[in-house]
Amino acid sequence: MNRIGPGTQETYAVVVGADACGLGLVRSLAKGRVPVVIVDSNKRRPGMHSRYASAFVASAMSGAGLVEGLLALQARLGGRPILFLTTDQQVQTVSEHREQLESAFRIALGSRNCVRALLHKPSFQRIAEKFGFSIPRAVTIRSLGDLGGLRDIDYPAVIKPAMKETCFSDLVPRATRVSGPDQADAICRAALRAISDLIVQEWIEGAESDIYFCLQYRAANGSTVSSFTGRKLRCWPPLTGSTASCIPAPEAAETLQALTTAFFERAEFVGMCSMEFKRDPRTGAFSMIEPTVGRADWQEEIATLNGVNIPLAAFRHECGLPPLPSEPPGVFLIWRDPACYWRAIVAARSFRNDAPVAARVRSSCWQADDPAPMLFFWWEWLGKGWRPSHWQT
Repeated sequence: MNRIGPGTQETYAVVVGADACGLGLVRSLAKGRVPVVIVDSNKRRPGMHSRYASAFVASAMSGAGLVEGLLALQARLGGRPILFLTTDQQVQTVSEHREQLESAFRIALGSRNCVRALLHKPSFQRIAEKFGFSIPRAVTIRSLGDLGGLRDIDYPAVIKPAMKETCFSDLVPRATRVSGPDQADAICRAALRAISDLIVQEWIEGAESDIYFCLQYRAANGSTVSSFTGRKLRCWPPLTGSTASCIPAPEAAETLQALTTAFFERAEFVGMCSMEFKRDPRTGAFSMIEPTVGRADWQEEIATLNGVNIPLAAFRHECGLPPLPSEPPGVFLIWRDPACYWRAIVAARSFRNDAPVAARVRSSCWQADDPAPMLFFWWEWLGKGWRPSHWQT
């Protein structure tokens, strides 16, 4: 690990979260020779061992512990580092404590009310509907009295917690596909014992490769600094989970960049963001599914691999530096997260996908000139002692 200290007049980037997403941010920023500090509450997380960053251990990854850790780090670094986040919990913490943090860090983020609304799925649903964007119909379930609304939508449908952080507390699954209102009723009743807010959204038929996304960084003046469009190849869990592998989607870039830009303009959002879409294979129409705001997306590095370095573009913009030219590779590069990908392969019992034959794979974990994190990824995977349930749908 590199020494942390104010021994340079350069502006630091501070990346919070040392998982695959945080590691992708570090490696993206390193391409512009940006001095980076990566923060986590666990010094054994893989990204803490990247040769491209100094490591700083905070007492917590959200709440007061994260705020205190970030302020202590800034006191050691000096200046106003640029902050990059990787989870919704971090975004909530920074947004709610912005008065404490804004004098210490440069933070590109929408207003407090904007962040709250976009992190909350039912509120996002209402905003998208208000401005006329295509989005599947949905009902919000906050109590047993709302269950009658389950018969107002078409099935199949998908049930999700209103706030994504609930998924990581093991209270309810991230998303549950249901075939009819009776099944939805039973699942909602069980979920309401643990959480108070759900959304049930109509399902759009299609394969995992019909799920698209547009990653962006938006400036305070309303301009889109950088944008990249991709599509998923595999998810874990299948159809409803996180990206296991993905690829550029230039064929949809013009359409989805315009839609994504229009939405975030209407919402008046600033900073790192993305929008997920589902394409109906019967009509070719795209519908918005959900946004990511205030942080890097899980698969953010797919853009960097294919010549659109959004984190570096964001850093340079905030420092008042001109953008660098894109450097697209000669062939499409596939981003793959091994932990998710191999579980998806086992569940599907097939290696088939619709990526171009010439496309090449790049791991979210392994990089030849930065090998140490991969050892710690293996340590994490072995430590979890994957049970059979981890390998099945």
